[in-house]
Amino acid sequence: MKLEDEIKSSFRNEYHKALVNLYYTNTVVGEQFFVLLKKHGLAAPQFNVLRILKGASQATSIGSIKERMLDKNSDVSRIVDRLYKKGLVKRKESTTDRRLKDVQITSDGLKLLDELSIFEKYENEILSNLNTEEVELLNHLLDKIRDTKNVRK
Repeated sequence: MKLEDEIKSSFRNEYHKALVNLYYTNTVVGEQFFVLLKKHGLAAPQFNVLRILKGASQATSIGSIKERMLDKNSDVSRIVDRLYKKGLVKRKESTTDRRLKDVQITSDGLKLLDELSIFEKYENEILSNLNTEEVELLNHLLDKIRDTKNVRK
């Protein structure tokens, strides 16, 4: 369905429409994901931290986690504190700097990610109406948008 029909609106121009379309599509795609996370007592940034830690080969610093976060404005220390209280991560003093803490996912954290693997099936279905060439083009265009000098970082 066309965006105009979905949100019953018109746009200044195609650029405006594209930006609204990006935002709206992100919201639609994310809704089911957020509902699934909420059922398991997680917020999206917490899930992001758990996935980062799962992919790490060893305990990881807060700074390293922050660099890999999807939302760069996340308060990683606070997110880790919440995950720690839930028993999903463990913290230990850094071997290189006693002022820093290294974080590692626990077996309970890994178990929760396994339960949430149903979302991976959903992730695979989201773009199933696009062929490989279209997905590659979409990735290229999204990368190009982020590379624009006008995008604030």
